Amino acid sequence: MTRIGLEAGPLSQWLYAGMREAGLAVELLETRHVRDAFKAMPVKTDRKDARGIAQLMRLGWFRPMHCKSLPAQETRALLTARKLVQTEHHDIETSLRGILRGFGLKVGATTRRTFEGRVRELVAGHPTLLAVAEALLVARRALGEQLSNLEKRLRALARDDQRVRRLISAPGVGAIVALTFVAAIDDPARFRSSKAVGAHVGLTPKKYQSGETDVTGRISKIGDAGVRTVLDEAANVILTKPVKGSSLKSWAMRLAARTGMRKAKVALARKLAVVLHRMMADGTTFVADKAAAAAAA
Repeated sequence: MTRIGLEAGPLSQWLYAGMREAGLAVELLETRHVRDAFKAMPVKTDRKDARGIAQLMRLGWFRPMHCKSLPAQETRALLTARKLVQTEHHDIETSLRGILRGFGLKVGATTRRTFEGRVRELVAGHPTLLAVAEALLVARRALGEQLSNLEKRLRALARDDQRVRRLISAPGVGAIVALTFVAAIDDPARFRSSKAVGAHVGLTPKKYQSGETDVTGRISKIGDAGVRTVLDEAANVILTKPVKGSSLKSWAMRLAARTGMRKAKVALARKLAVVLHRMMADGTTFVADKAAAAAAA
């Protein structure tokens, strides 16, 4: 075999690693390119898909994908599991509040520790509601324990990873944001320029130009949605809370005065992605003055 092409998918990373270990020349193809090329085929079968991928390989009309390393895949698996457990934990609390509200019982403001006691206080003397609340509270307690275990493991992972500790020195960046970014980038050398990271995670605007039509749209939202989410959260922290090394904040606030807070937050998230990638590539910690000069430029 001269060259093997695999469309990126759930099993592609595992297949790619196995084929590389076997000494085969294999490349991952960008899913969007493959999908758009196959739109011209009136009949879709597995055999035609294989021929279509082979034709893309021969023509060179494809974008090779980076196959993440095993440590990066493991980190992403931990982050995905944490997010799933966190979402289910929150959904149970919200559902329980909604059930009790239907009977005129309002839980009100609580903390993670006081929520269970408040619910038991409200359902006291209601046998049916007590049974419902008990079942949901047991499930919530179990999810809370597993969520704490996963977060402890992620914090330990962040302490042991020098790259993550370096990124945490940036304003608004915590362990979860740094771990998510490091796992997504994996190898900073695969980007020719730090500016390309913003486009890679879908934080640059779409562009359509044809003849007299020239439209600049909203951000593309192409790429890892999890990275966009954590960068947006980090940008929101920088803009809304007092943070040390606020050179990025002052730049974003000046931009917000001209374009509005929403656009400024997106621009700050993209700028933060560029800064974090440069920190990974150079092996340096965050320097406020250097970030301010880069933002001004």
